[in-house]
Amino acid sequence: MFFRRRSSFTDSDLLSVIEACQDNDPQAQRTLFRQFYSYAKSVCMRYMANADEADDVLNESFLKVFQHLGSYDTTLPFKAWLRTIVVNTAISYHRKYHKLDTVTNQSNLTGTVPDVPVADNVVDQISADDILALVQQLPPVQRTVFVMHVVDGYSLREVADSLNANEATIRSHFLRARIRLQELVTTAFSTKHTSRYYEN
Repeated sequence: MFFRRRSSFTDSDLLSVIEACQDNDPQAQRTLFRQFYSYAKSVCMRYMANADEADDVLNESFLKVFQHLGSYDTTLPFKAWLRTIVVNTAISYHRKYHKLDTVTNQSNLTGTVPDVPVADNVVDQISADDILALVQQLPPVQRTVFVMHVVDGYSLREVADSLNANEATIRSHFLRARIRLQELVTTAFSTKHTSRYYEN
C-alpha cells in the first residue's frame, strides 16, 4: 500500500494507515511512527529527566498504540488519543523508577509559595523554549507534578491518584516546584541580562 509523504498527510491517509496497522503492516506502522514521532517526543520530554528516559517512554507508548489501535475512536482527534497514552506511560514510568518521597515537613503542605525576587517583565524576556528547559531542571517528581497540573490541567487530587500518593504530598511537591522554578527563572534572566550587557 502507498502512503503519502508527511507534508500531505490527510485525515483520509491517517484512517488508511490505522487500518493497515491493525493488519500488522510494517510500512504502515513506520508511517504512523514517523508522522507522530515529533509530537509524541515533545510530550515525553516534558515529563522525563533526559533523552534516554524519553526514548524509553516513547517506544513503550508506540507499542501500546499499535496494540490498542482497535480502541481508537476515529471520530476523535488522533493526537489527543496518542497524548493520553504517552502521558499515562510516562506516569507509569515515574511510579516504577522514581520514588515519591513522603512529606515530613508539614509547613510545606498548606503554606503559600515564598516570594523569590523576580525582575519586572522577566517572563516576557524568556522564550517558551527557555521555560521548558528550566522545567527540565526540576527533580523528576516535581517536574511530573508541575507538568501534569499546569500544562495538562490535572487537579492535584487527580495527580495524586495517578501517582498513587496522598494529595498533601503532591501539593508539597508542586509548591517546591514553583519555588525552584522562580529561582531558575531569576537566575536565567540574570545570566542573560549580564551576557547582553557585556556584548554591548
